[in-house]
Amino acid sequence: MVDATHISFPADDRSYFSLIKKEIHRRAVDLGMNAARIAELDLIVAEMTSNLFKYSDGGELLLGTFSNGGLPYIELISIDSGPGMANPARMMQDGVSTSNTLGHGLGSMKRLSDDFAVYSLLGWGTIVLSRVYSEPSKAKERGQLLIRPIVVYKPGEKTSGDGCIYKLTTQYTKIMLADGLGHGPEANLAVNEAAAAFKVFPDTSPTETLRFIHAAIKKTRGAVITIVNFDHASKNWTIAGIGNIASRFSGPVNFKNNMSYNGIVGHNIPGSMNDQTYSGEEFNQVMLCSDGIKTRIEMSKYPMMYKYDATILAAAIYKDHARRTDDMSVLIAKIK
Repeated sequence: MVDATHISFPADDRSYFSLIKKEIHRRAVDLGMNAARIAELDLIVAEMTSNLFKYSDGGELLLGTFSNGGLPYIELISIDSGPGMANPARMMQDGVSTSNTLGHGLGSMKRLSDDFAVYSLLGWGTIVLSRVYSEPSKAKERGQLLIRPIVVYKPGEKTSGDGCIYKLTTQYTKIMLADGLGHGPEANLAVNEAAAAFKVFPDTSPTETLRFIHAAIKKTRGAVITIVNFDHASKNWTIAGIGNIASRFSGPVNFKNNMSYNGIVGHNIPGSMNDQTYSGEEFNQVMLCSDGIKTRIEMSKYPMMYKYDATILAAAIYKDHARRTDDMSVLIAKIK
């Protein structure tokens, strides 16, 4: 089932932290994580929530659970609008603290994590990323793209009307981000019907895939959808979208916003559509955002971001641009 990739936990009430820890522990057990890794995950959660309480201003913890083809992992993203750090690398050293504590927090989280990163700017806040794999030695990501989504349902809902899915073969990687009209269960149903059609359609063309999905979801409330295909041999991207999902290709020098067609998949789509092609040599990354994310994004606001895991960028966009009045999704795909 296609649904939110992450659950949001507010971190402004210390009495709520024990419930957060229990919920994350339960989800890790349900995912099939092994007991030793879950114990280490518990320690990471304790350190993250402690740091959010000490330093955050409107802090938030995102929990992502990924089955990863039978090699499950947990992704934790701590987001705050606190004072930030001038030297995050130094703060990860044991014994360094800004609050007269033992200073083991970031260092211990890094040791217990399989992937770990801290991005912080003075006056802006801090993002901490931790991934814990059930079997780290086997957890190699397949394909030529790193795909990093953050999909969070609207506050007060229990399911997401936004959803993402991708299809990986030896020849190509095809990605879909869909936003069902409205939010809640009916929007989620439209996205899942679209995902089912996406899975079975064999063609790589985003335009033809959209046409196929359009016919398949006519009995739902419909969705706005963008589809991106990356050809492994030519290293080219092709893209087509219908509706208000923002698409931006970026590279070391340039960026390019891709325009979608007007319409609603499942209700009305243009009779004439074409795939747009972008060179992977010029643009090594694509970002897709649903309309739950404000699109006036200034990448210059995030210095040195290209050095970090793409999830850090997705979290920064979510932090600064999430509307909180709708389902919210940011997906970043980057050539390895």
